[in-house]
Amino acid sequence: MKVHVLLKKEELDEALLDASKTVVVFDILLATSTISACLSFGARAVVPAETAEEAQLIAQKRQDEAVCLAGESNGLPITGFVYPLPLALQHEVKGKTLILVTTNGTVAIRKAAKAGKVWIASLLNSETVARKVSEEYKDETILLVCAGSNNKFCLEDFYGVGYFLSQLAVKTGGATLELTDSARAANLFYESQSSNSLSILKNTRVGESLMNMEFERELHFVSQKSLIETAPYLFENEIVCDSFVSVYRS
Repeated sequence: MKVHVLLKKEELDEALLDASKTVVVFDILLATSTISACLSFGARAVVPAETAEEAQLIAQKRQDEAVCLAGESNGLPITGFVYPLPLALQHEVKGKTLILVTTNGTVAIRKAAKAGKVWIASLLNSETVARKVSEEYKDETILLVCAGSNNKFCLEDFYGVGYFLSQLAVKTGGATLELTDSARAANLFYESQSSNSLSILKNTRVGESLMNMEFERELHFVSQKSLIETAPYLFENEIVCDSFVSVYRS
């Protein structure tokens, strides 16, 4: 199994994406964590948007269904949108379609759309996503994409990729993973910090910003590993999952 890590979404070449590629997107703080959590909280689906204007147009076209608009722009709230924190959305999304816009995560997901399959992973659900990737593997190249932040590397995404690789090694039953150097580096970094997920997240640039906004409870939540058994994937412009089990209780 060939596994490559892209350190930011801008490294993803859309022209090279086809059925021979499987993409797993990571935006630990916070988009992929929010998506994984909201589907486990009962959201019908998540529609990733790239801008607030696009999200509002999507909502207008779906007036016949219950929707929830959530998003941020460069980390700041958007008027009329719920700020996209997992726990803040817990009681807002059940039975609804979540229309989500973020500066990096939803952009990365849309950028990956031409791949054979696009999975959504976070610390919360990497164990289940790794199992599904292993079960569905058909000799394609696996691209693990860190969303990053405005064309910059994000340590929390790299840590999340490392955790995913540790789970993929288990789920493949010892089969050989052909890792690029970027994947090896993520794996080694995670192994050296495997018990420090909350500390890692708090001490990143985005994590410090969330701490300054008094979102420590949200950081603690998304730092937990394999709390949710859900494997979201992109299907016809929506993120859905076949089934889930959440062990989280508010």
